[in-house]
Amino acid sequence: MSTPQPPSPQAAPAWQAAPGSAYPTYTSPIPVVRTHLGHALASEWTKIRSVRSTMWTLGVFVLLVVGIGLLTAAIVAANTTEGDLSGENPLSFGFFGLLLGSMCVITLGVLTTASEYGTGMIRTTMVACPSRGRVLAAKAVVFFLVAFVVTLVSAVLVAMVDVALLPDAREPSGGEWVKGTLGVSLYIALLGLLSLAVGSVIRHSAGAITLMIGLVLAPLVIALFMFSSSLEDLRQALFEYSIPNQLSVFYSTSLTDSGPSGWDPLWIALGVTAAAFAAAFALLQKRDV
Repeated sequence: MSTPQPPSPQAAPAWQAAPGSAYPTYTSPIPVVRTHLGHALASEWTKIRSVRSTMWTLGVFVLLVVGIGLLTAAIVAANTTEGDLSGENPLSFGFFGLLLGSMCVITLGVLTTASEYGTGMIRTTMVACPSRGRVLAAKAVVFFLVAFVVTLVSAVLVAMVDVALLPDAREPSGGEWVKGTLGVSLYIALLGLLSLAVGSVIRHSAGAITLMIGLVLAPLVIALFMFSSSLEDLRQALFEYSIPNQLSVFYSTSLTDSGPSGWDPLWIALGVTAAAFAAAFALLQKRDV
């Protein structure tokens, strides 16, 4: 009878290093860091400044605000006599340019979110940053700062030139300067932020832009054609809370004697925008990209 042989040791698999092996290990030169909101902000800033639609939209916005604001003041100055403007606030002539320019901010706000769904870029964005709430917050912060700064610079420029062009008008108070520059810039930026949230909810650029332009213009236009006395209360409410009227409040030239006054339009816009963002965030978490 043969003597049993001890089992021979088996070789380690090729994909697994043998025990005690001194093979050199590989260290990636790419640092591994925990991502945070700052990375998302940098990404969204790169997007918004590198696409041509941003430059074109903001360029048209500045052209409308500055061009129409200065043109209006120049026409008024050329067609009035001494004493006609004694009680007028010269800052109010910037209203017309800002009202038209707000359409550009609305368009850019919608495109900031909805355009990525149209091109499919949103899938790449969500792969790079799976935290959907962080993506939406980064888009909102970057867009708000861009819209606010551009609007503030344009509004201040128009205000200063209008005051110089209309020396017969009264000198605006400090509060009127703050409302006619800082206040109105915050309101326009919030209006664009609301458009961004609507674009995230609808996910269709044309549909969201149409909805937002309707929100700006429809209440005032509808109220103009309400002639029935039974609709007087509704007509008054549409006048008071229409966006053109709320925008004019910042220049102390409200279309009605009642309704929002002072800083009320800013708080209304802030509340509506917050509600829209809550809805956008909830839908973003539930829906597929």
